[in-house]
This record gives sequence, structure tokens and C-alpha cells, in this order.
Amino acid sequence: MATSYKTPGVYVEEISTFPPSVAQVETAIPAFVGFTQKAEKNGEDLTDEPTRITSLLEYERWFGKAQNETGIAVSIKDTVNSGAPSVVLDRQISTSISTPSPFFMHYAMRLYFDNGGGPCYIVSVGDYAGGSVSQTDLVDGLNQLEKFDEPTLIVFPDAMAVSGASSYYSMINQALQQAQKLKDRFVIIDAFGDNAANVRGTASLGNDIELMKYGAVYHPFLKTVFPYAFQNDEVTIDHQVIDETNATSAGSLDTVTLDTVNNGGSNEDLALYNAIKVELEKLTITLPPSAAMAGIYARVDANRGVWKAPANVSVSSCLKPSIRITHEDQKDLNVHTSGKSINAIRSFAGKGIMVWGARTLAGNDNEWKYVPVRRFFNMVEESVEKAIETFVFEPNDANTWVKVRAMIENFLTLQWRAGALAGAKAEQAFFVRVGLGETMTADDILNGRMNVEIGMAAVRPAEFIILKFSHKMQEA
Repeated sequence: MATSYKTPGVYVEEISTFPPSVAQVETAIPAFVGFTQKAEKNGEDLTDEPTRITSLLEYERWFGKAQNETGIAVSIKDTVNSGAPSVVLDRQISTSISTPSPFFMHYAMRLYFDNGGGPCYIVSVGDYAGGSVSQTDLVDGLNQLEKFDEPTLIVFPDAMAVSGASSYYSMINQALQQAQKLKDRFVIIDAFGDNAANVRGTASLGNDIELMKYGAVYHPFLKTVFPYAFQNDEVTIDHQVIDETNATSAGSLDTVTLDTVNNGGSNEDLALYNAIKVELEKLTITLPPSAAMAGIYARVDANRGVWKAPANVSVSSCLKPSIRITHEDQKDLNVHTSGKSINAIRSFAGKGIMVWGARTLAGNDNEWKYVPVRRFFNMVEESVEKAIETFVFEPNDANTWVKVRAMIENFLTLQWRAGALAGAKAEQAFFVRVGLGETMTADDILNGRMNVEIGMAAVRPAEFIILKFSHKMQEA
């Protein structure tokens, strides 16, 4: 704006009458910390470098696929006649896996995207070469994640293979500390070893409400539709022949590998090969539920909003929960004297596999017991924080206060209209206070402090719906 006019003429000045707006930050950008087949993009090493991807294709291009299993075995039992020529009367094919790979990252990504996941971050802390999952490496990856602002969820797909429950929950405690420190992320937690009891039994997780409100536990594990990754030459066949007199002998395929049944040699049998492949497809992996929940968070946020509880929604790409939880079983999971709530994933007849809980670890805390309330406040706090940076070093006077109040009120009004805040009127849903004598003293202004107070009546899920029935007297 010109401050002086020295030349005769007409001057046009544009006057800003609208306050700056608050842009809502993303709410469901998970970061997966774990081990990958590789970590390389255009010749650049991505190890311990949080990397944003948008699809499974990008993941496989830069981080590879699942580790091929070496412990898969195929058992063939042929029942034959006792005379000559030998004729197979019955054939039974079964498959098993002795020691599955401890690396779940690739399977977890498939589960995440199948359940509605979108953009996310991958923190590769190492490859499969070591053969084991290192807690130290996972914590190093978590620390690297602290430097990045966009991620809002933290997931550890490979953490079930750390040395024990105490080590696992110690790492989760560090993730919760990061979430509390940054106040812009939330931790999705699995019950170690698919055992809900150790969530409350371990001392390494702690019981600090200020930490517990930044995470939620889901139980049990999920039997997925994903078959194990393998190569034909690493699948060994155990072939037994039993005649009608119960005499047992080794078959012609005993100790050979699966590729010999399909390579055009003397053992080639394409019909048998296809039958074995069908049985191998039935050997599917069981995964912790955190990756599926990350996808469900993203799906619910996109379809409804972060204020909607990520519950009473179905889980995709799963055959069944590893443990069937009943109504009675869930009572102690949902509400417990320890204060730590565990969200159940249950199977319902005619409905499928459903997420049946929406509580944080601080399940008995009146303020922060619900996942959507905590995540909604995270979103508002970060959105307003980023927007209000515009006013740093602006005059701390009434003109600025009016702009700040209007900016925040406009944003919260939109949230109220979307259904995120309770109240018949906007003034019942939230308040924004800023000003001398209201939130600041003269000393605050002299010291350059502008205090803004925001209160919100966040909607809470209808967790318990009680139907009351009574008899109505017959009327003439």
C-alpha cells in the first residue's frame, strides 16, 4: 500500500476483508516401520529414510516383496492296490510350514491397501539378510520418523518377532512418547503374541494416562487370504505310498522339490502340480491387525471424517479372526479395572468380520477414552497451529485478535456443520477466546504472548445403545 502520493492521478488499492483460512491437515497418513527386501530408489539408499508412497506398486518397486519361505512342505499320501499294475486308489495332499518368516511388511501393505489405505510412509530399517527382527533397528526407524511432520499414525508390522513382550511394549511406550511430544500422531498397537492379557500384565508399557490416550490396541490377529511367498525349488515333497495291506513305502517324488513336478523331466505331472498349488494357496498367513486398522482409519476418515469412530466396519481380505471373541469375552477387553481398553475384532453371522471397539488405551478416562475424540483434537490442534503461524510477529492488538478469532471460528463452524461437534447451534459446539482481559494480561502483551483459548464439544460414539421396553395397557 502506498504511504504517500506525489503524482496527480488515480490510485487503486485492494483492501483485504477476509481473514486467512485454516486448512485441515491430513488425518490418516500411517508410517510403517519395519524390514523390507530392499530399500533403494533410483540408486539412492532408503534405509532409515521415511519415504512416501501411494500404492502397492510403488512399494514393490522401491522396497521389494515378501521373503520367500523355506519351511513349506508338501505331504502326498497315495493309497494303491496291492497287485500289479499299481493304481492310485486315493490321493491326499496336505501342506504345512515349519518356521514362517518373521518379516510381515509386504503382507501388511497388501492388507492396508485392501482395507482402504492411501498415501503412507515406509521406514525400512533393514533387509531380510539378518533373519531376525531387531528392536534396536525398529527404535532407530521410529526416531527417524520424528523428523517428519506429515505422518499421523504409527504401525510396526514386524514387531511381533522381537525378543519378548517386555521389549515390544517398551518400544510401544517410546512410540507413545513421540505421539505425546508431537501431538500430531496416534499409535495403532497389536497385542504381543496374540495375547490380550500381556497388554495389562507388562510393566514396560506403563500406565501414564498422558501416554495411553495416544494409542489403541486391537485384538486378535487376522487369518488373511494371502498365501505365503515361496519358490518351487524350495518346497520339499514328502511322498508316501500305502497299499491295501497297509504296507508303507517311499513314493517316486519323495524328497524332491516342487519344481521337478513342473519342469518337463521324468517326474513331470501337471495335474499333480496344479493340485499341489491349490493346496498351497490354502496355506495363508495370519497377521497382526494393525495394518488392516490403518487402512480402515483411512477409509472411515475419507468417507465420513476423522470424528467418526473407526468401528462397526468390516475388515477386508480376511477369512476369520484367529480367536473367536464372544459378547462375554469382550466385557473385560472393553472395560477393565487396569484402565487399559482393548478393541475387539469379531466375527458376526451374516455380517462378516467387524471392528467392534473404538477406545484408546486410556479407556476409563472420561476425556480421552475414544479414538475419534483424540484423533479429532489432534487434527484441529495441528491445523490451527499451522494456520496461526501467519500471525507470528503481527501486532498483538485488537485487529489481529479479530482476524484470529474469525479464522478459527470459520474453521470450527465447518467442522460443526459436518457433524464433528455436538450442539444445536454453533455457539453450543465451540468457543474461541482471545483478547486483553479475556485471555491475556498487559504483561502477556508486553512479553509478546498472544493466548488463544479454544473449547470444543466433540461428538462421541454411541458405544452402548439401550432399548427400554414396557407393557402398554390395553385400551378399550
